[in-house]
Amino acid sequence: MKRRLKIRHIILGVLLLLVWTTQLSSVLATFYSQTVYPFISSILSSFSNLFPFAIGDLFIFLSITGVIVYPIYARLRKKTSWKKILLRDGEYLLWVYVWFYLAWGLNYSQKNFYQRTEIPYTAYTPENFQEFVDDYITQLNRSYTPINSINQDLIRKEAVRLYNQLGDSLGVHRPPHDHPRVKTMLFTPFISMVGVTGSMGPFFCEFTLNGDLLPVNYPATYTHELAHLLGITSEAEANFYAYQVCTRSQAMGIRFSGYFSVLGHVLGNAKRLLSEEEYEKLFKRIRPEIIELAKNNQAYWAAKYSPAVGAVQDWIYDLYLKGNKIESGRQNYSEVVGLLISYQEWKNK
Repeated sequence: MKRRLKIRHIILGVLLLLVWTTQLSSVLATFYSQTVYPFISSILSSFSNLFPFAIGDLFIFLSITGVIVYPIYARLRKKTSWKKILLRDGEYLLWVYVWFYLAWGLNYSQKNFYQRTEIPYTAYTPENFQEFVDDYITQLNRSYTPINSINQDLIRKEAVRLYNQLGDSLGVHRPPHDHPRVKTMLFTPFISMVGVTGSMGPFFCEFTLNGDLLPVNYPATYTHELAHLLGITSEAEANFYAYQVCTRSQAMGIRFSGYFSVLGHVLGNAKRLLSEEEYEKLFKRIRPEIIELAKNNQAYWAAKYSPAVGAVQDWIYDLYLKGNKIESGRQNYSEVVGLLISYQEWKNK
């Protein structure tokens, strides 16, 4: 027993050292994200595809439950000291930590969008922002179509086709399978309370969507979470790829979902950068049907949201992102506008 325990601890120590070394080395991080991760994701997603439910959600739930319940159970039996109990809990959490980073989390240490694509960063100027917003609103209005249903098969086919098309030029992996299996979150009512519409399950390389998603949200959320499965960790980059994929689709509903998905980020940046008069002028250019849809969409999610629970989740996720080299935390989502402007300037040149 002692020999096996020692071997287990040595393996754990080696894996921890590997994780920390990779996080500090750009060469190792690049090797992981470009060579190791595609292989790992193919294996793990093939396994998770065998199950109709989100096994990652179940694993997280059981792990949290186990870490809390085990000390109580062990002490009730009065055969284990608190020291051993806490050491066992701590070791289990370290194994989960290693699994998280080796299975997906080391992608946080890879090169960012600008480094991967060699597209230069373009700083905001009144001119380029105005040009971007003018073109965006024109395309948003032009793409508008009522979306009353979700065609999951079409969305999957379009997402796989377009990620395969764009992968090489835009620095993102191609899907590991032609039929990536999206799953519904196990705890949808609770997830809606904290305002989460989708997630990437790193432990088994599966991506999940909130069961309450509206038809207009579904295509953009699907392609956003698929971007995470393809190794993208930045929320801004995932928004960018979802936008690029959806707005290139020939399916009108998917295309509109892509434009609509960044409307809040665009308006938020416009309100911050433009004068009140310029903002009002810009806002009035948006089709009234789209404004009404945005209001209804906001009201729909607000009715499900719990401010108290949501605030805790926001705080935890903000710390999580900042702890994994996303310095802007949850504000990272809105940085998609900067990526879109840089991409537009690069295309124009």
